[in-house]
Amino acid sequence: MISIDLALKYTPIPISVQRKEVADAEILYQQIVTAMQSSPQLIELTCEKQTEKKVAVMSDHIGAVIVSQKDSSAGTGKAPGFFSLIDTKN
Repeated sequence: MISIDLALKYTPIPISVQRKEVADAEILYQQIVTAMQSSPQLIELTCEKQTEKKVAVMSDHIGAVIVSQKDSSAGTGKAPGFFSLIDTKN
């Protein structure tokens, strides 16, 4: 499963939907980015993992979009995101 997480402005908890295929996740990512760049509009999302899950959000409330692979065999408990390696020996 591929997870698409939306970080909303002024909201600490991300909105998350899943896609089964990488290509489908990439298409959804591009649609969200395009909506973020245009005038505010309502974006309606559904989830392929939990088919009853639906969410609608205004595009101007989205602060970031994160696409990540969900590995069902690894229960690391880490939230998707970014990290940085810092060389402290300088």
